[in-house]
Amino acid sequence: MAADRITTVSQNGPPPAAAAALYPGEVMHARLKPFGHRFVYNVFSLLIDVDRLAEADCLSRLLSVNRANLVSFHEKDQSERPGETARQYADRLLAEAGLGQRPARVLLLCYPRIFGYVFNPLSVYYCYAADGALSAVIYAVRNTFGERHTYVAPVRPGEFTEAGLRQTRAKVFHVSPFVGMDARYHFRLLPPGETVRLRIHETEGGEALLAATFVGERRRLDDRTLAGCLLKFPLMTWKIMAGIHWEALKLWLKGARFHKSPPAPATASFRDAVDLQEGELQPGE
Repeated sequence: MAADRITTVSQNGPPPAAAAALYPGEVMHARLKPFGHRFVYNVFSLLIDVDRLAEADCLSRLLSVNRANLVSFHEKDQSERPGETARQYADRLLAEAGLGQRPARVLLLCYPRIFGYVFNPLSVYYCYAADGALSAVIYAVRNTFGERHTYVAPVRPGEFTEAGLRQTRAKVFHVSPFVGMDARYHFRLLPPGETVRLRIHETEGGEALLAATFVGERRRLDDRTLAGCLLKFPLMTWKIMAGIHWEALKLWLKGARFHKSPPAPATASFRDAVDLQEGELQPGE
């Protein structure tokens, strides 16, 4: 079934049973005001089970875990503290968010290192309870200034339906110099199965400002598929960083307003600023 035909959780099926899988696909960004600006890039993402890294390390001769290779996954690229594993990182954040039970499975969607280099604008941790239900999502964001912030979002009643997961968070972390801080993220996710779909709609003052999407189709992680991705997306991680600066230059030439970078917030947030303003008690309160 083609990715564009999959619109529901049931059609998409369960997450991969393998320790890791590939999701080649397409990233799209569209700025909607004060002028239009749109770009599309072909990429591939790695989905990896953070409890089965040794198994993932054996799936392809081209991929290594926590050591150098043509393609590699390093836990230190994701965690905040020296020596902290990806699983320990996720468990710590979820405990601080007030999630009552440790997830039975945590799948991380991210870009791998390619020839030793990686930049992940967004890494997503999908956290599953023992019954297979999605219990939380961790949105780990980085900017090009070397800063990071993580939005920790336990799945609340009503957020997950047959159409997927819908969550919102007030923006607290500076990412683009052309977008202010008075903004809100609206996350729309179809968790990984036959396809993975991530949509982020950013609003400012209640009006649509920016839309960003990633849609990828699952592929088996083996030598042949990974070699094909390297040929189709050569030097992908370098291109991601170069593309960010190239698009920023085009925005500047179009006259986009520049916003000064505010002081960096704490490295993680566990409650939504809007809910706090309304006096709603959140997990971890």
